[in-house]
Amino acid sequence: MSLLVNEIFYSIQGESIYSGRPCIFVRLTGCNLRCSYCDTRYAYEEGVNMELTEIINRIAAHRCRLVEITGGEPLLQSQTPILIYKLLENGYEVMLETNGSLDISRVDGRCIKIVDIKCPTSGESDKNDMENLKRLGSKDQVKFVIENRMDYEYAKETMDSNCPDFPEEQILFSPVSGGIAPSRLAEWILEDNLNVRLHLQLHKIIWPDRKRGV
Repeated sequence: MSLLVNEIFYSIQGESIYSGRPCIFVRLTGCNLRCSYCDTRYAYEEGVNMELTEIINRIAAHRCRLVEITGGEPLLQSQTPILIYKLLENGYEVMLETNGSLDISRVDGRCIKIVDIKCPTSGESDKNDMENLKRLGSKDQVKFVIENRMDYEYAKETMDSNCPDFPEEQILFSPVSGGIAPSRLAEWILEDNLNVRLHLQLHKIIWPDRKRGV
């Protein structure tokens, strides 16, 4: 059993409630979306086939128990849920970052799913699988990447309509890098008395000039 892997690296978690923690990232190759603001286009096609045992051995070389499976879109590859299961069985804390277009119920319930719901400015909002918002577990998270007021209103309406009981503190509103000013998004959140998390990409603040391996 193998997966097409773009990169494996050890860094600081920057895009979830776990932001700030050391983490091992397994970035898988391939994505079914083409978001306007995508910052990992290099993962669309670049990659090498790796056996699951080889991936797990690469992970084990780091003294870290937090692992994130990301992409691209990890769920495009049929072996991804098996890798996640094996890591969980080996005692790792595992996160999956997914673009929200594919069914997350295939993934072990112990895995923390970070579901990215695409807003209109991404150009891919019609690909969202809104049923995923009914499949969320108690530890899962929902992320909206926001570029303008239209995206912001879309994010609010999406959660109100599709998942009104999901904990607001597990909902992330993230400004598009180089787009809307974080201060503007913060103002909107405060004006509307939302209890969501304003989320900045911590790794880009720490390493602003690095394009890969962060």
